[in-house]
Amino acid sequence: MFFPRAPLSGRLSRLCRLFAVAVFVTLTLNGCAGLFGADPLRVSVAGIEPIAGQGLEMRFNVKLRVQNPNDSTVSFSGVSLDLELNGKSFASGVSDQSGTVPRFGETVVSVPLTVPAFAAVRQAFAFAGAAQSGEVPYILRGKLAGGLTGTTRFISQGTLSLASLGAASP
Repeated sequence: MFFPRAPLSGRLSRLCRLFAVAVFVTLTLNGCAGLFGADPLRVSVAGIEPIAGQGLEMRFNVKLRVQNPNDSTVSFSGVSLDLELNGKSFASGVSDQSGTVPRFGETVVSVPLTVPAFAAVRQAFAFAGAAQSGEVPYILRGKLAGGLTGTTRFISQGTLSLASLGAASP
């Protein structure tokens, strides 16, 4: 029995669909690494340095220590950060820095953060209310984007002591 072959365009179309499904499955498995027992990255602020801003904005270079408690390397090709103080958006920043966080290792990543003038004014009024407790809650959300493992999101939260910032009164 003779079966005619599909035209070349039909075979290419089928091959493209098969390739797209394979890429989708691969990306889905990489994005679901957390479902297979991977622990979240540990992120802490290692340092903050002021840098030049434009007009009324303030800018800081934030150094993040990223620790990987897993048995596989995390690669990244960009970083994004959002900082909330007292439950309100305060600063954000991005960096096209790329690198890896080795398995059971750590690395330091620098990200410039911008504080818009209106956010600084809003927080100044909020600090007046926080002066009684002497502490300001913060939430740092971010992601290490790209790389072979896909996007890895992280969150770090805690409180800042106004006394250590020199803002509290005795």
